[in-house]
Amino acid sequence: MPNPKSVRLLRRAALGCTAAVSFALAGLGTSASAASDVGAQAAHAGSPSTSIAYSAATGGRTVALTFDDGPGQATGQILDLLAQYHAQATFCQIGKQAAAEPALVKRIIADGHRLCDHTVDHPQPMRTLPHDQQVHEIIAAKDMISKAGGPGTRISWFRAPGGDFSPENRQIAVQDGLRPLGWTVDTRDWSRPGAASILATAKRELRPGGIILMHDGGGDRSETVAALRELLPWLTQQGYRFSLPPS
Repeated sequence: MPNPKSVRLLRRAALGCTAAVSFALAGLGTSASAASDVGAQAAHAGSPSTSIAYSAATGGRTVALTFDDGPGQATGQILDLLAQYHAQATFCQIGKQAAAEPALVKRIIADGHRLCDHTVDHPQPMRTLPHDQQVHEIIAAKDMISKAGGPGTRISWFRAPGGDFSPENRQIAVQDGLRPLGWTVDTRDWSRPGAASILATAKRELRPGGIILMHDGGGDRSETVAALRELLPWLTQQGYRFSLPPS
């Protein structure tokens, strides 16, 4: 028959172990919860801003060149010109266009340029679309561009068609890791006013740190190519350095 005193000692030891285990588990739970909170805060802190980018990422006499609605027939010519002047640019691509021209998307990346989501098929006005459709236009376009570019494709921005940003579509973009991207110089090259007019608008409206809007897709862009052929050396002569928008 066990000694009563020994039994009491064993019970106390068992209770002590149980309490120690409980405290340890409670501590682990608290640590896990704290780690989760810290992780959530870090993820939130690492998200892009919902504010629309209206300046180049670097200060001083810089300019950010952006091209919309491609890739298209003019993309290759534009890439050739950019290479001549060692100019980096951002290409805001239509999802369907990217899917149709994966070789051009890959060349844009290989040449050191960056990509921007410009929706699946350029709906206007975008803000009037149902929420689910706006989600599709942004998320599906990003997927299409990523697939065209191949593994490791990086897409940092979202530009609403016609600049039709709203709190709703900006939030959708940011939740998918895309910062809204605006512009400060609209060359209106999409309206084909003539190469001289496109060039004159760019020169007149550009200020240091500005973002120039041009197009490499969406129609005949021969005037854009002709204007860019004159604009790039002018920018270099004026002391501008080529930059990217902030992400």
